[in-house]
Formats: sequence, structure tokens, C-alpha cells
Amino acid sequence: MRPAAGITFGGRYELSSRIAVGGMGEVWKASDSIIGRTVAIKILKDEYMGDPGFLERFRAEARHAALVNHEGIANVFDYGEEQGSAYIVMELVPGEPLSAIVDREGRLPANRVLGIVAQTATSLQAAHDAGLVHRDIKPGNLLITPEGRVKITDFGIARIADQVPLTATGQVMGTVQYLAPEQASGHAATPSTDIYSLGIVAYECLAGKRPFTGESQVAIAMAQINDTPPELPADVPEPVRNLVMSCLSKDAANRPESAAKLAQAAAALHRGNIELAASYVPQIRGEQNDPTATVVMPQQPGADAATTALPRTQVMDPTVALADGGEELEEEPEKKKSRWTWPLITLLALLLLIGGGTAIALLNNGGEAKPTETKSTSTKTTKPPTTPTKTTPPPVTSGTIDAGKIVGMSYDEAAAYLDGLGFSNVTPKNGSAVPDDQVGLVSDVSPTGKAEFNELITLTVNVAFGTVNTPGAPGTPNSTVKVGDSIVLQGFASSCPAGLQLGAYEVQLSDESLAQATTNASASGATLRATAAGTLNVTYSYRCEGPQQRESGVSAPLTITIQPQDNPDDKES
Repeated sequence: MRPAAGITFGGRYELSSRIAVGGMGEVWKASDSIIGRTVAIKILKDEYMGDPGFLERFRAEARHAALVNHEGIANVFDYGEEQGSAYIVMELVPGEPLSAIVDREGRLPANRVLGIVAQTATSLQAAHDAGLVHRDIKPGNLLITPEGRVKITDFGIARIADQVPLTATGQVMGTVQYLAPEQASGHAATPSTDIYSLGIVAYECLAGKRPFTGESQVAIAMAQINDTPPELPADVPEPVRNLVMSCLSKDAANRPESAAKLAQAAAALHRGNIELAASYVPQIRGEQNDPTATVVMPQQPGADAATTALPRTQVMDPTVALADGGEELEEEPEKKKSRWTWPLITLLALLLLIGGGTAIALLNNGGEAKPTETKSTSTKTTKPPTTPTKTTPPPVTSGTIDAGKIVGMSYDEAAAYLDGLGFSNVTPKNGSAVPDDQVGLVSDVSPTGKAEFNELITLTVNVAFGTVNTPGAPGTPNSTVKVGDSIVLQGFASSCPAGLQLGAYEVQLSDESLAQATTNASASGATLRATAAGTLNVTYSYRCEGPQQRESGVSAPLTITIQPQDNPDDKES
């Protein structure tokens, strides 16, 4: 069943307007007719209903979110499947995703970021206590309410820690820009994985950009595994910088011990208590224990991990503006050393194999063959150092844009989707005026198909119909009449926005006992008949119709004085 305004799911949830379109489904605002509550309902796209994997992941999202009852996690109220559709009924959270705030404001103040981290980590701890790892913590999954509270959403790829995964062993789940090194390496996600992802979120909020970028998803994943994040801006207080960098440690053992400890440390820094914060996360003092940027991750049983919850943001004025820390500068050479370790080992093994083969050949062949083999071997030994260059694939500079996956998304969702593919040069263009429930959705994308990553991508976005002006007061040739006389109204004006046309006028009387309409209102005006003496105020409004209805405000009043009829006896006298 394709969702549309007015359709009812589960016999009780009536859809009113679409909120967003995502990869797996659409989110609609709906009304629960039984208890009168306004909710959000997430509906799986029709094309995925026949895919057992997508359907099971959708069911898992409902189960996992329902496992945790925490104020920082969007509540799940109900789940159902009917008429070829599956849906999740959730708490309707007012506000906007953190990704929209970062896109709009750029860098956020350190105290605000600490509040967001404290709230999110608190909620994550609730999920971890329930055995869930989120695996996809990112700004788009953190909703910020108007009061500044954080709500974690989207448990679609979460998994209970001891549950059989829905994905194949070694398959990477999550958003690559926020993947922990162990996730990028295909190992199981743990609570520490969510801490790393939250560290990436904090870094992005403080710096206004993500720490790791690349020309492809694989390049970004390799950067997560191998590269040291660039220094945060110098105006970020050193304790805050150290806290974030501890979350981004390649070795999970060197990250904050738990989400709860991270939340406590962030809250203490919020209040300006550095010593208390360091008691929860010692790395805040600058004692970095990460020995190398590149770590061989231990193989762990299982391939995936689960989901989490959110906390509340407090405001802390940074008490110290500190210079850049020194430890990060010392890690750079270590990172480079680590990067060449395996290639050198591989090269050494290759040389040993070649040497061993040569020795065997010398033993098995006659005397004249020996010089020939020796020369051949010596020639080959000069080539292995060039092997990495020959086997390294050329950088990916282009990708494919599928309009079918983008049309119907909001602009922010479409831009984020394209950015995830590698297209960062995205701009909006106003499209056609549409009904209010479709405003802000992408209706077209150019170009489509194969395109360079640096090429300008234009998204055509639906716009709203214009507003309707309030008309001026009506006119009349005679503002004083007697009972029984006609009252002629003139000068009805209207102005409908492009795409809409005039529907009808409506006349309002301050006292309907003093007059009644004798003709329908039109652009030329209307006629009334005075029925009783008194003072009558007359106003009018108009309505524009089409794909969307618009009504004007009420005009200024016209005052009509209605006098009693003349007494015949007075005329005779």
C-alpha cells in the first residue's frame, strides 16, 4: 500500500503529511485515532517488501529500539504489516537532525558540543546496558529538539551483541565517514565502536568538517584504519581536544572505558572541572597511550554489533583557551612507520621466495644454466619495490548518479546521500510550486549517470505556492441607508499567486440581523438588503484554489448606518 495523506494503517494511524524519505522507507506524521496522539510512522518502501533481508532488518529496528526505554532514544510504540506494507510507529520528535545544524552553522562552540556528547553518550550507555551497539552513530541520526535535547534514532543496522548477525561475516555496516577502524576492517562492533563514531561527530562539530575524507568509500575506510586525524582548531580548549582525540584512538583499549565514563567526563568539562573529567577519562590530561596510528585489530567472533541511546546537553563555558597539544604531532612519524610495515614484510617474503627458488634451480640444473638463472634472478630482485605502484588502483574520480534514488528525498537528505557517494559540489535550484506536503522535496537532478566527483550537481527542489494578500475595505456609493433599502458593495479585490486561481468571495457582517445578502459576492461586489436599524460593519475575504488552497485575511471594515423607515403619519402631518 503506497502511503498518502488520509490513508490509515493498522486501523488507527491516519497519515497527514510526509516528514522525510530515507533509503529504506518514508516517515509520515500521523494521528492515532484511538488515543488521540500524534506520532511518526516509518513505512518500508514497497520495493523492499519482497526482500527478506530488508524486511527482517526493518523488524529488527522496531525490536531493538523497543528494548531500551530512555529519554534520549526515540520511543517505538507499535509495529505492523498489512496489505503488502510494513510500518513502525514511533515518537514524533520535534526539532532537526544535528547534520542540518552543522550544515547551517558550521563550527559549533565547544560547550555546546560537550553537551551533545554528554547526552548522546548517556543514551548510548543505556543501549549498551541492554546489549545493543548502534553501529551508525552520525549527525543525521541525532535529532536535536528546540529545547536542546538529543534523541538517537535509526536502529536499522543495530544488533544484539550475542545475536546471529543479519549480514555476512566480514560485511561492513554503517556510514563509512563515521566507521571505527575495527568496523572498517570487518571485525565485530563493540560499545567502543559507538564511542569512536561519537568522537567523529564531536570532531566534525568542533572543526566544521570530518577528520577523514577520500575520493572513494574504500579510501575513507583505509584512512579510518591508518591515518591520524588532523589537529582540531587552536581555539578548541586542550582538555576538550584531548577528550575527542581519546575517542578517536585506533586501539579501542585506549578510548574512554565506557559511554558512561565519556558522558561523565564531558559533563564535568561542561562545568569547567578538568580534574573531575580526567578522573573519568585520564587522557584528558594529555596522557595519550595510543602507541601507533595503525593497529592490527584482533579477530573477534561475530561480524556485527548493535544499537544505542541519547543524553541531554548542558552548557559549559570553556574556562581555558589552550594551545595545540604535542602528542598528536609525535604520532605522525609513527603512523608513517606503521603504514610501511606490512609492505616491507611482504617485500622481504617475496625476496626470500625468489632466493629460495633460485637455490633450488641451481641445485637441479646443469652448470651452464646456473649463470643464466643467476642473471634472471638478479634482474627480478630490482622489480619488487615497484610492485605497490603497479598494483595500487588509480584514484576514483567519478561515480554514478541514479535519479530514481534521489527524487522524493528532501534536499538535505539528497545532498548527504550524494556526499556519501563522493559528490560534494551540490547546489539547489527552485522548482515548481507544489502542495504544501511536497515542499522541499527533490523533483529532479542534473546530471545523472556517470559524473565526476567535482562536477556541479544541481538538485531541483519543490517550492510552495505564494501567499495571498489581504484585501482593502469594500466601497459603497451610500454609507447611510434606511431599513428596506439596498446596500451596494463595490471594489472587491483579489490577488492569487501563480498557479492558483480565484475561487470565491465571502462577505462577513458584524450583525446578521441588520442585513441579508440578495446577490452572491463576485469581483464586482455584492448587494445586501437592510432589515433593521443600527450600525453594520461589512468585511470580505477571498479564496484561491488549485493544487493548493489559499485563503486571504479579512479586509478592513466598511461601516454602514441603517436608519429606521420614515413613518407615513409624519409625512401626512
